[in-house]
Amino acid sequence: MCGRTACTLAPDDVGKACEYQNKQGERKRPGWRDGDSDKYKPSYNKCPQSNSPVLLSLKHFQKDADSSERVLAAMRWGLIPSWFTETDPSKMQYNTSNCRSDTMAEKTLYKGPLFKGKRCVILADGFFEWRRQDGEKQPYYIYFPPIKAEQPSDEKSSTDGGGSRLLTMAGLFDCWEPPNGGEPLYSYTVITVDASKAMNWIHDRMPAILDGDEEIQKWLDFGEVPPKEALKLIHPTENVTYHPVSTVVNNSRNNAPECIVPIVLKPKKEPALSTSSKKMLEWLQSKSPKKEESGGGLLKSPKLSQFAVSPKKTSAGLMHQWLKKEGEPSPKRVKR
Repeated sequence: MCGRTACTLAPDDVGKACEYQNKQGERKRPGWRDGDSDKYKPSYNKCPQSNSPVLLSLKHFQKDADSSERVLAAMRWGLIPSWFTETDPSKMQYNTSNCRSDTMAEKTLYKGPLFKGKRCVILADGFFEWRRQDGEKQPYYIYFPPIKAEQPSDEKSSTDGGGSRLLTMAGLFDCWEPPNGGEPLYSYTVITVDASKAMNWIHDRMPAILDGDEEIQKWLDFGEVPPKEALKLIHPTENVTYHPVSTVVNNSRNNAPECIVPIVLKPKKEPALSTSSKKMLEWLQSKSPKKEESGGGLLKSPKLSQFAVSPKKTSAGLMHQWLKKEGEPSPKRVKR
């Protein structure tokens, strides 16, 4: 799943990071849909129902535009379908922040947007996922690996200019119009797939990540690429990296650089051993019984008969007898 992201670029920098090459080979920078740059607020800790920057085909807003041209929009995280009849989107009973790739072509919530070409790319610096272990949840920040300096410039699309790439996640969107009138609400859902080997030890699901401008182009260009072909782009990717972060990110109200700063995980403390356990551990770790000098001679190792047990008994039985003997008080010396 994907339930929290970070997107810290200012609106103008998001546009710079999304430069692309159009069909004529020209470098273009997508602009924001009117008024949407003000709706998007950078954050280190974005959660569902907040607005995120989304990339989509300009043809969704301008019918005479080429479907390969792109535009930026601010959309609400958590898809509200166009047929929703309530007057308040918060009354949506289903969690639509994510949709599974294996069922989205069947579920009423998602198959409409999918087959109508309402495909989009959700932009983020990275996303967060929590690993459950021993009843605890450790957050990790997951993102594209930094760009190497020797890569050619045409491979550096969707970058922030500082050596890192914006994470580009495949999604679906829809437009809901309030029954009583008002401004239409654009919202989206993140498509998820089985986690890749790179991160399935953290969680069993991950966003469907579009790696490279060619994949982004095919996903967005609904006029040239039909749904069946576009769905071939939806699969796990190994091209991600991650690091553990502070649990401060657990609270969605916390919005600070601390949310994405790497931390060093402390090794877990082993449970304290009892006195008898410590003695047993020392006994198991010791070498063969020590040979002690006695009048120039050597003491032989004790025989099993000295423990008053049958040689047929197991080693566990011997340990039990030994521990029992250790716990008994020393016999008093008889005075003569």
